[in-house]
Amino acid sequence: MIVALILGFALLLIGIYGMLSQKNLIKIVIGFSIADTGTHIIIVSIGYLRNRTAPILNSAVDISKAVQQVVDPIPSALVLTAIVIGLAVTALMLSFVVELYKKRQSLSIDDYQELKW
Repeated sequence: MIVALILGFALLLIGIYGMLSQKNLIKIVIGFSIADTGTHIIIVSIGYLRNRTAPILNSAVDISKAVQQVVDPIPSALVLTAIVIGLAVTALMLSFVVELYKKRQSLSIDDYQELKW
């Protein structure tokens, strides 16, 4: 799982770099999505425990030893929730980009000066 952790951090850094270095609004949204995916991979790789099974109590898992035999389900549940929230935020950002493009006919962040100092 070290490889997954490294991949997650690499995606997070690539996404942050993409958000900070690009001038195109669509590319900024893509950078956010890449950073979001990297965060999901990091959380899942931290929650992984070797030689453990899924947290489903059935005949394969002895109930008295379930704590030592199953993986903690909380990181997986958090990642599923984060995926849904990330999708909604990405869709909202894209809808803002579409409205901004309709108003100014430009996707460059430099063309939007109203809220700058």
